[in-house]
Amino acid sequence: MQTMDDLALLREYAAKKSEAAFESLVSRYINVVYSAALRQAGTPDMAEEITQAVFIILARKAGSMDKGTFLLGWLVRTVRFTASAQIRTAARRQRREQEAYMESSNAETSPAPAWDRMSPLLDEALASLSAPDRQAVLLRFLEQKSLAEVGASLAVNEEAARKRVTRALEKLRQFFIKRGVVLTTAVIGGAMSAHAVQAAPAGLAAAVTGTAFAQTAAGVSTLTLVKGALKIMAWTKAKMALVAGVGVLLAAGTTTVVVKELRPSDVDEKWFELSGTVLGNAPANLAVIRPTHFAKQGSGMGGKPERIVCQNEPLEWGLVFGDNFSSSSPTRLVLPKDFPMDHFDYLITLPQNRNDSGQDGVRRVMRDLIKSKFGFVAHRETRERDVFLLEIKNPNAPGLQKTVQDPFEGTSITSSVEGLSSQNIPMYALAADLEDLLAVPVLDRTGLTNRFAINLRWDKLPGETTTDTIRRVVLNQLGFEFVPSHQPVEMLVVEQVKN
Repeated sequence: MQTMDDLALLREYAAKKSEAAFESLVSRYINVVYSAALRQAGTPDMAEEITQAVFIILARKAGSMDKGTFLLGWLVRTVRFTASAQIRTAARRQRREQEAYMESSNAETSPAPAWDRMSPLLDEALASLSAPDRQAVLLRFLEQKSLAEVGASLAVNEEAARKRVTRALEKLRQFFIKRGVVLTTAVIGGAMSAHAVQAAPAGLAAAVTGTAFAQTAAGVSTLTLVKGALKIMAWTKAKMALVAGVGVLLAAGTTTVVVKELRPSDVDEKWFELSGTVLGNAPANLAVIRPTHFAKQGSGMGGKPERIVCQNEPLEWGLVFGDNFSSSSPTRLVLPKDFPMDHFDYLITLPQNRNDSGQDGVRRVMRDLIKSKFGFVAHRETRERDVFLLEIKNPNAPGLQKTVQDPFEGTSITSSVEGLSSQNIPMYALAADLEDLLAVPVLDRTGLTNRFAINLRWDKLPGETTTDTIRRVVLNQLGFEFVPSHQPVEMLVVEQVKN
């Protein structure tokens, strides 16, 4: 947990070059750093060298650490930067070999243990989380903190901490699904608790402390790692200020609109408020994509279809919106292997009274913006997939009697690893949420057009899988059965192109 003790030790080392202070920090975090390095390096020798480099970087950065730095999270991220500096090519090759092995073993024998399957992807998955979600997961599962302690660190109550951990686990589950690793959130949390941190080799802490304190003792290869990692860290920090909007053109009949080029200093933070009034008063011809500044997701049109603002959405969301695709479910998306998992804020404001006004223009700008800045385009493609057909088996089920007549009341859905509830859910939204939970396309074949008030709880019976639990509860409460089938499904295929 990030405490004043961590900060005090950093400051004491920075001010007095206290070897004892630095040694305390090394002792506290050596196992976490070594374990993360071993996951990414693949060999103990390289993991030890990465660990040495990370603590050398900590020693160099100690005096400039911001008081709000969550040290454990900083160290885990720095392991990734350091590993990338030297072993990027080898790590990708190893990843491909591991994935190929897992695919063949899954096809030929029983699935590999959960940790073996998720370990090569864990650090990338953690990096895809927002800072508060990542902090909650690291505290809960790597440092084995209680929910009350997690909440205290995040300055929230225990219930809010529990919800944040639950949401973060669900995001990790979705990340793994996109990489072909299907696990429940309970398995992911349990595997991290049991295996994510292992003891570093005897004597490594002392060696790390000595090398970091007297950096002239470090080997050439270690100092090369340090130099490369610092370059990547500097570039990443600069990239965090990225504002996209340079030279994006939008043709509308005979009119061409040039979206304004913006520097980070030109962006007014208030433009990103989820307020129709603020959005309506923002300047026209803006197109901004930036790494998110927000902890929660949200979006709004403000009653003006030619303007949109979104907070903390993944890049694939922009592609789905830009193509006007019907689903953002991971089961309907085909993403490149190295597709970025970062979240972004989006702002697009087009002028009114144009030939290409409204959402069509906004979607076109979104597509052009993502292509010019990230090199990704998307197209629709129909593919045969294993699916579930959602059909009515018991029309007298208790949940089917709770219909809602007012379609304008709004759809508010709460979906989590614990259950699914709504006071006014249409069938298309229910099918989409069930699809996300089952990680299999769910096609609505009920023929129902009304809305329902539901409250489903995924209470597992002994020996049940998550899929079995969901199928049983939905059948008992709503009278729907999931019929396995093989059907053509429209997919959104994302590809990287040269700009």
